[in-house]
Amino acid sequence: MSEIKHTTDATFDQDLAAAGRPVIVDFWAPWCGPCKLVAPELEKLAARYDGVVEVVKVNVDENPALQRRYNIMSIPTIAYFKGDGAQPMGAVGFRTAEQLEQQFGLKTLASA
Repeated sequence: MSEIKHTTDATFDQDLAAAGRPVIVDFWAPWCGPCKLVAPELEKLAARYDGVVEVVKVNVDENPALQRRYNIMSIPTIAYFKGDGAQPMGAVGFRTAEQLEQQFGLKTLASA
């Protein structure tokens, strides 16, 4: 099973570049109830797409520069970076693994 990594203001760009594949980023905070609900859904995605998609977490309380950079106004915010230099797609609030999978088009990656 794929491990969900934590990234920081200092290492975010390097972590995304080093992934070598699309990355799902969970912008969260430890006090956020919906963030706690979405965490197991992201674990499902990490397991389902192990080796295809990287899943990382950013604690917005500890990494305010990333919160500002991506204009994160509500958490949880789940951002999908395709790795093609395009702006990330985002989902705000609780989403199931299946909803995120559909919104980000992940099934097409697994079959590619």
